[in-house]
Amino acid sequence: MITSPNVGLVNVENMKLGPSLLMMLCLLRHGLTGEVYTASPENTNLDSSFLFNGTGTPQRVPEECNLSLETQRAVGGAITQLGLKLLVNLQPGTEQPNVVLSPLSISLALSQLALGARNETEKQLLGALHAALLSDYYKTLSCLQEQLIVKAVKVASRIYLKPGFGLRKEFLERSLQLFRSSPKPITSVEEVNQWVEEATDDNIKNFLSILPPSVVLMLINAVHFKGEWKSRFDARFTTKDLFYIDRQTSVKVDMMMGSKHPLSMFVDGEQGIQVARFPFQKNISFLVVMPMQSENLSRAAANLNISELYRRLPNEIPMLVKLPKFKLEYKQDLQQALTSMGLGALFSGPNLSGIAEGPLVVSGVQHASSIELNEEGAQASAATSVTLVRTIPIFAVNMPFIFAIVDDVSHAPLFLGTVTNPNPGATAELSDDPEILRFLSSNMPSDKPQNDDPYWDNMLHDESQ
Repeated sequence: MITSPNVGLVNVENMKLGPSLLMMLCLLRHGLTGEVYTASPENTNLDSSFLFNGTGTPQRVPEECNLSLETQRAVGGAITQLGLKLLVNLQPGTEQPNVVLSPLSISLALSQLALGARNETEKQLLGALHAALLSDYYKTLSCLQEQLIVKAVKVASRIYLKPGFGLRKEFLERSLQLFRSSPKPITSVEEVNQWVEEATDDNIKNFLSILPPSVVLMLINAVHFKGEWKSRFDARFTTKDLFYIDRQTSVKVDMMMGSKHPLSMFVDGEQGIQVARFPFQKNISFLVVMPMQSENLSRAAANLNISELYRRLPNEIPMLVKLPKFKLEYKQDLQQALTSMGLGALFSGPNLSGIAEGPLVVSGVQHASSIELNEEGAQASAATSVTLVRTIPIFAVNMPFIFAIVDDVSHAPLFLGTVTNPNPGATAELSDDPEILRFLSSNMPSDKPQNDDPYWDNMLHDESQ
């Protein structure tokens, strides 16, 4: 356990994420020929679908996977571009005000599908995956997966087959080699849900309510991450605070606070955003991109360049930091978003003849994810008092923001999302409420001109000047 900069504290901040991606392909007519693998309860000796780190056997990166930094950044950039295009096409709504995706999980699943695609379908998939950025896309993506597993990331992959359905041997072998995705017969919806639950450390339950009647093949990929902050927060300082959904509306949320939290951040006045990096152990970080006006969230997402943001991040300095504590869940069929990205043919008439002979069509791409920021552990002795908050700069995450869980080396986003309301169940309040205005006024320095802009407390400003 890494010592907290706040003397005597042993509180642990954990982020738990457990997304999984389910892709369902349905056979439209029979007529299978060629060398195939046929699923049956007796034919399950190829099961090696779990690639979990920390399960008793130390994981090592294969020698052939010692990727150069340039190659790691290239594959990270490919994953980023796919994730950002999906994020732009998945706008928050009333029922789901927040979006949580795993670009890594989606890239792995679509890449496995591309192994069996041919002609125009293969071209469209590899284009959406930005595979042209790499000379050997599949091998590089597979190696990145291996490197992430050695860190704190858990990855699992499985092929579910209808009993009697045959796969091409080449597709099966490459799936096993590149993604360690092994075949299992579909026996029941309960068995599938149990696998997803185990693969996501109980974060996603009851993934499927029923098995689609015509399903013959499912490619399932799960990614799970649980990280511990390098600099922990003290749970005693977590209090109710305001989060501004927009200029007129706010909700009360549990806000974690650090009085002298070491933070690397900068302000981009041209784009109107603030950027901050909260590092976890093992070279993975929680990146926050917060537009200084919430209506610019979509524009900020469209223009996001994670590698460029990393390049501009300065050295850490102690700040008063406010970060909301939340638990969010997200479920979405990605068909419409993928169609908007030029992959509509997957759902009508794709060429997937590399998987099996006979027409196959993707009937759905279901994505389920969850993210939780909370306090865990114990606390001991005293901590630095928050009475010093006005002597250092402030970074308050108290209005809509974009987040990314990023591998610090490759800059690949494991998870990506937008948070417009971290407490969807709370009653929204008008921001011009007298109590809220008094709250804002009390948070403004006495030597600054009074400002009725509810976003003032959110702006980075050095109160010592």
